[in-house]
Amino acid sequence: MSRQRSHPVFARVYARLRPAMDRQGAAEHRARLLDGAAGLIVEVGAGEGANFAHYPPAVTEVVAVEPDPYLHARAARRAADGTLQIEVVEGAAERLPIEDGTADVVVMCLVLCSVTNQAAALAEAFRVLRPGGELRFYEHVAAAPDRRLARVQRVADATVWPWLMGGCHVGRDTAAAITAAGFAVEELDRFDFPPGQPSPAAPHMLGRAVREPTA
Repeated sequence: MSRQRSHPVFARVYARLRPAMDRQGAAEHRARLLDGAAGLIVEVGAGEGANFAHYPPAVTEVVAVEPDPYLHARAARRAADGTLQIEVVEGAAERLPIEDGTADVVVMCLVLCSVTNQAAALAEAFRVLRPGGELRFYEHVAAAPDRRLARVQRVADATVWPWLMGGCHVGRDTAAAITAAGFAVEELDRFDFPPGQPSPAAPHMLGRAVREPTA
């Protein structure tokens, strides 16, 4: 499964560019995303482990799911160098190797743009969370209400962007998908990133949603 989700060229390019993105402000977004998280965390699409340094002391364990072999190996090395208990496992967002209702928090950071099936990935996040557990999300999303940029995003998604960017889609309405999956969104901040640099991937959102108990 991991090699079916592998994008070897993009994975290496992303690993080189990611530190510069963090210096531009992504590191602060990651810290804000994880502020107050506690207990058992499932991080979906953990990449090379850029979030690991931002987990607060109240986090007892992290299960980091990453399907790309190159990024998986880098994340495993980073996990071994830290003091937090982090297990890096193979798996896809649409089929998490986690038991039902075991996670206190599911983290999805810059991953819902590239999953094959966004609804299935969010259904899996809902499944593995305990009732009352949190979904923490930081994603680039469809432009709203900028209709001109939205048209650019649709063209990008229909042409070369996903091929160039490891399966990424810039025009997904991820906030609506989170709500449709049964989560109650409690915090949502929208902003452009990097600031002042026009791009189809500029619109971002960061927030927190809760898996409410089912009837």
